[in-house]
Amino acid sequence: MRASGILLHISSLPSLYGIGTLGSEAYKFIDFLKEAGQSYWQILPVCPTSYGDSPYQSFSTYAGNPYFIDFELLKKDGLLIEADYEGIDWGDNPGYADYEKLYNNRFDVLKRAYKRFCDRDKTDFYRFLDDNERWISNYALFMSIKNENDGKCWLEWEDGLKRRDPHSLWLFKESHKEDVEFWEFVQFMFFEQWKKLKAYATENGIKIIGDIPIYVALDSADVWVSPDLFDLDDELMPKTVAGCPPDIFSEDGQLWGNPIYNWQRHKETGYGWWIDRMKSAKELYDVIRIDHFRGFDEFFTIPYGDETARGGSWRQGPGMDLFRALEEKLGTLPIIAEDLGFLTPGVKKLLKDSGYPGMKVLQYAFSDRENDYLPFRYDKNCVCYVGTHDNAPIKEWITEITDDELEFCKEYMGYNGKTDSDFVWSLIRLMMSSVADTSIILMQDCLELGKESRMNTPSMPYGNWQWRMQKGAITDALTKKIATLTELYGR
Repeated sequence: MRASGILLHISSLPSLYGIGTLGSEAYKFIDFLKEAGQSYWQILPVCPTSYGDSPYQSFSTYAGNPYFIDFELLKKDGLLIEADYEGIDWGDNPGYADYEKLYNNRFDVLKRAYKRFCDRDKTDFYRFLDDNERWISNYALFMSIKNENDGKCWLEWEDGLKRRDPHSLWLFKESHKEDVEFWEFVQFMFFEQWKKLKAYATENGIKIIGDIPIYVALDSADVWVSPDLFDLDDELMPKTVAGCPPDIFSEDGQLWGNPIYNWQRHKETGYGWWIDRMKSAKELYDVIRIDHFRGFDEFFTIPYGDETARGGSWRQGPGMDLFRALEEKLGTLPIIAEDLGFLTPGVKKLLKDSGYPGMKVLQYAFSDRENDYLPFRYDKNCVCYVGTHDNAPIKEWITEITDDELEFCKEYMGYNGKTDSDFVWSLIRLMMSSVADTSIILMQDCLELGKESRMNTPSMPYGNWQWRMQKGAITDALTKKIATLTELYGR
């Protein structure tokens, strides 16, 4: 069935407190999506951000981002008063998230909420802990130890804690009970607020497309708890890390730094870790976009310590063996496969065998006339974008491409517009009119924004993930414009 949606991360919602949250603006955005005739709200990973503020580098694949907990909702629950969070410096630019100020200030506010929570009936809290025992206690302990060690990576902790010696862990828990429980409380609050927002979306006919990275961060509870599932040496240091090989865009390739999976060990354990991970994602989202789908067919490994990706090599991934195991335990999975980039015959076969829709990005379509991203070449079973969170907004993109690409794009669209605004909406119209079952519009493009609104520039370690939508940016005229296009093209 044809449908469409809009990509906007929660962090990019307007807010008075430094970053978008699960509060009133999120509910208003759902209202907007409904009025605009949309079926989907696509977001980025909601897990806690770590180095570089990236949602793709997280301390946990299961946990929710504490920054997204809404203060006004905590006030409504009687856990905060305005004095707890008013007058705090959250940054001087409402158009960008200041992560340093968030890190320095937000947890103090949440600790005030926790103090009041301690005097409450905790029946629901304990139920939450029981329901999430597979990850919550280890995550809370991980964060508590990490804070006690001034944020150092778990590989730098004292040996007993680093290697999860049972006695060492018990001693730490006993001496830091309150702090460990605080981190459990934070997750309880996140998921309580998320559950209500998700229910509101469902009530209004909006499905949420969530995002999970293929890899996890080295400094994460996931690796600390299950080192045998990753390619580590006897000292628990990575043997290899993830990335991409050199190409025309980067002569050194991309060095992501994530530890590589020990796929043989995953197979021996019946892919239990992945089953748990996907079960959680399925409970959290309506549709799951898996980043870097190619890595399940072949994955690129780089020796740990290398400064570039030049010395890397390809290895064979688990392929359909993994997805058969997932579907045997979890049933049919609503997955979107991020299959962008160079597609080998093996990746194409994996995509076909799995039946999952892949992704098509119009910004990649106009380099030549045989390009697989040209809409007339699409199979219906795909998701079409003009650009994703990793791409430039359209207004920036047209300044970066060659004259030949721009002219071909205009020729392909039959373009006769005169302004940048005309061009933006012509590309959106091209995407919406394509045969793709699903089309997703970047919110920055709906707002006709440029370079200042780019969410992420790959390979740039800092300065990403900051953009935020201004309050009042969504107008009745914009809502009607999107609704009209949606109806026109049967979405």
